[in-house]
Amino acid sequence: MFKFNSRKGNRHTDAPRAEKASRPASRARGNAAAAGKVRFGWAEKMDWGRIRIKMVVVVFCLLWAGLWGRAWYLQMIEGPRLAERARRQHMASELVTGRRGMIFDRNGQVLARSIEARSVYARPQEIEDFQVMANTLGPILGIEPQKLYDDLANTKRRFVWIKRKVDDFTADAVHKTNIAGIGLSKEYDRVYPFKHMAGQVLGFVGMDDKGLEGIERSMEARLGCIPTRQIVQRDAMGRRFYLHEEGQSEPRGQDLTLTIDVQMQFIVEEAVARAVKEYDARWGGAIVVDVPSGEIMAWAQYPFFNPNTYKDTSPLVYRNRMAADALEPGSTFKPFVIATAIQEKKINAATAIDCEGGRWQAKNFTIRDTSRQGVLPASKVLRYSSNIGMAKIGLMIGVPTFHKYLKALGFGQRTSVPVADSRGILRIPRDWSEVDIMSTSFGQSISVTGLQMAQAYLTLLNNGLYKPLTLTREENNVAEVHQRVFSQSTAREVMRMMRDVVEENDGTGKRARVGGIEVAGKTGTAQKADHRAGTYGSKRLASFVGFFPADKPKYLILVMVDEPTRNQYGGVVAAPVFKEIASRTLTFTGAITTDTKAATVEKGPAAAPTSGRKRGLKLASLDVPYATDTKKETAPAQNEGMRLPGHLAKAGSRVPDVMGKSVRNAVELFARAGVVPELKGSGSRVVKQTPAPGSVWPEEENKVEYILWLSER
Repeated sequence: MFKFNSRKGNRHTDAPRAEKASRPASRARGNAAAAGKVRFGWAEKMDWGRIRIKMVVVVFCLLWAGLWGRAWYLQMIEGPRLAERARRQHMASELVTGRRGMIFDRNGQVLARSIEARSVYARPQEIEDFQVMANTLGPILGIEPQKLYDDLANTKRRFVWIKRKVDDFTADAVHKTNIAGIGLSKEYDRVYPFKHMAGQVLGFVGMDDKGLEGIERSMEARLGCIPTRQIVQRDAMGRRFYLHEEGQSEPRGQDLTLTIDVQMQFIVEEAVARAVKEYDARWGGAIVVDVPSGEIMAWAQYPFFNPNTYKDTSPLVYRNRMAADALEPGSTFKPFVIATAIQEKKINAATAIDCEGGRWQAKNFTIRDTSRQGVLPASKVLRYSSNIGMAKIGLMIGVPTFHKYLKALGFGQRTSVPVADSRGILRIPRDWSEVDIMSTSFGQSISVTGLQMAQAYLTLLNNGLYKPLTLTREENNVAEVHQRVFSQSTAREVMRMMRDVVEENDGTGKRARVGGIEVAGKTGTAQKADHRAGTYGSKRLASFVGFFPADKPKYLILVMVDEPTRNQYGGVVAAPVFKEIASRTLTFTGAITTDTKAATVEKGPAAAPTSGRKRGLKLASLDVPYATDTKKETAPAQNEGMRLPGHLAKAGSRVPDVMGKSVRNAVELFARAGVVPELKGSGSRVVKQTPAPGSVWPEEENKVEYILWLSER
């Protein structure tokens, strides 16, 4: 009971104590809460949304101030230095050449022109994947991918040409690849529409559009224009902006017109090529000059050279040998010796010269002739081409006088023709011996170019008054007064002697005769020196120089065939070439012939005469260039007589079928029958012809029109 009461009593006595103890703790918490409310009450009164906006504004103001400060620093402090760096990277002063001038023939036919092309380049530091680049571009450009990879991946250069002047299809394919670091640049490519026609004369330009040979090189200052330095802007990839500033434009070269006639050039090239092939010669060439004006109408050389593919051609082929090769002229040099002797009154046409029966021993020097002649008048010394007679005439003249006349004729110096020509070899008088003057009198011991020979003959045919050859046509040409080398009577006397060389039956140039017109000329068969043996060898230079009409020269033609093997005489090898060129020139130009004969188109020494009927020779001016496909075409077996150019053929009895053929081939086929058709329309192929193909040639020529209609197909 006690215990029970005691526990109960304790329970009742402890409760008030606990209640008393909890009161101070509750009071303490209440006091703390009251104190907190007093301490943070101000924060509850703050507008935090407005504060946050102000803080953002402050941050942006600080950033804005920083940017302006940075901009001020870059503009004012670093500006000049950075501007200079940018100018060096994006602006450059470049030498701009622009498009080359065009070259035309005398009738406006385009012989050379420049067209836009694209070249592929690379900036190796910008290429991301060289392997992908090589595998993509290699097949497009025709380059081995491994080589392309090696060339670009291992280079330290910032700019590399991959392929220059590609065609449009390739350029478009490269552009579509869109490879970083690969770009296209605009350049100009030179194109020669007539391919090999006058190739050695025209020359060619290199990859950088600079003339390297021929007219392209000698007239570089004009055709290539004067380079101008311009400020060029480029983008970040280095590509050029083609934006011209005011007063600044892309320069362009001046056009050039030559005196060459493409029709006559074609005639001469075909004749020369045939002779070189027939006699298995090393090379051949010919020059045709219009005597009254001194203009070079044709200048041909075989083997042909196509400037479009100059990289695949040997320098021996594109070398202009008629101007650059100095050779001993042989007997074609003799008319100048005769003219000098007559001018100095040492001889006249009737002066008797002893030709010693064909062999003359003079001191340690023996001179031989091809024929055994005794005493001859000076006129026949030239007709029979006697070396002995010419040597004696040379001794009469003397060294100082002889040298003076040769110098006046242009030997030993370059001509005025704008080509890379040789001076030849003409030694000063004190170096001449007696042997030298004798050998020079018949074309040895002196070296001249074909161009120099043409210049000297032009002076002789111009009644002895020096007249410079011209190859370019200038609107502002002013007639110049030149010195007289021979008197008119002397020149006419020598021309009469040269007429006998061809027209007389005992002359050496009788194979050069042309029906219907009198021709004058001189043959030449020059020995060529063997430099290894130190003496003359067995090789020869066959040549012929002639003009027509003989009494009033209109055309001068010089033919050279070097080292023919099947026959070596100029009267056999070169004279027939002259005959072919002269007769076909008469046909194309419609030159006036004698009343008793009609000029015919000759095809070579063995050609059969054409029909005696006269056909109208009407030559229309051409609007378009001839087609220049030089591949041989084979005519049907039933029409063997009318093969395409390059074959020895005679005209058939019927009008040829020229439908679909090129202009050049069509005109040539008609010309073989003595007809030059009129050309109508514009194009390079024949689409219609009159008379109809296969019909018999009309007999009444003055009532028939020969017309070819042209079109591009």
